[in-house]
Amino acid sequence: MYTRREIGRMALAAPLAGIALAKMIDSKVNGVMLGAQSYSFRQLPEVTVDAAVKAFQATGLGYCELWSGHLQPADRDKATAWRKDPPYAEIEKARQKFKDGGVELYAFNYSFREDFSDREIENGFKIAKALGVSRITASSNVTAAKRIDPFAQKYKIFVGMHNHSNLKENEFARPEDFAAAMKGMSKYIAINLDIGHFTAAGYDPVQYLQDHNEHIVTLHVKDRKKNQGPNTVFGEGDTDIKGVMNVLKTKKYKIPAMIEYEYKGTSDPIAEVKKCVDYMKKALA
Repeated sequence: MYTRREIGRMALAAPLAGIALAKMIDSKVNGVMLGAQSYSFRQLPEVTVDAAVKAFQATGLGYCELWSGHLQPADRDKATAWRKDPPYAEIEKARQKFKDGGVELYAFNYSFREDFSDREIENGFKIAKALGVSRITASSNVTAAKRIDPFAQKYKIFVGMHNHSNLKENEFARPEDFAAAMKGMSKYIAINLDIGHFTAAGYDPVQYLQDHNEHIVTLHVKDRKKNQGPNTVFGEGDTDIKGVMNVLKTKKYKIPAMIEYEYKGTSDPIAEVKKCVDYMKKALA
C-alpha cells in the first residue's frame, strides 16, 4: 500500500517524466540510429561537456559516443592521474548534462592499452557505470583483451575494439585482429567497426557488417580512400557508406552509426558534421 503522500509524489513526477522524454532528440532515420563520436567536436573553441552537448543539439544528433577527452585532462601525466582516481561526482554531473540536453549517452570511449594498470582498466568500467552506459569503445591492443575481459564480465559492460588502418602487430586493423581478441573471451569482448579505416586497410565494411553484426556494438562512420588513403568529405572517398546505411536499414540491426569527423573541412566542426548527417539521411531515404 502507498501512502497518500507517496501517491502525491508519483502524480507530480509523472508529468515531469513525460516532459523529460519529450525533450530527447530523436535522430533515428528509417529505424537507423544516427549519432556521433564526440571526438568530432574536438576542434571547437572549448573542449568541454557543455560544448559537446550544445554541438549534439545543433547537429540534431541524439546518440553520443563520449570521447574520454571530453572528461579527462589533455596533459598526459594528468590524464594518467585522472584514470587512477576518477572524479566520479564530476562524471555523474556530465551524465546529467547530456540527459538534460536530450542526448543519450550510448557508449564511452576509453582506450585500454597494454601499459594500463589493473586499476586503470577497472576504473574504465566504473566510469562507464557512472555515465550510465553499458558499452565502452577502445583503441586497444589485441593482447589486452585477456586483461579486459574479466572486468567486462564483472561489470557486464561490452567493450567494442576499435580498428585503425595501420597494419601493425598487436593493433586492430584486420578481421583477423578482431577474431584473435575475441577468441576464448566472453561475449563482452566485441567490435567497434570504423568503416573508413577498414576500407583504407583494404577490407569491405558492408560484408563484414553482415557477417559479424552480432558482435558489433557501434560503427564509426567516415569516408576514406583505399590503400591507406586520406579521410575525405562523405561521398568523395571509397568507403561504401551508402551500402552500410542500406544494410542497417534493411536488416534492422540495432547498431548506431556514429559520425567521426576527421577530414579537413572548409567550415567549423558543427557545420561539417551537419553535412555528414545530411549525406547519411539521403542514403537512408
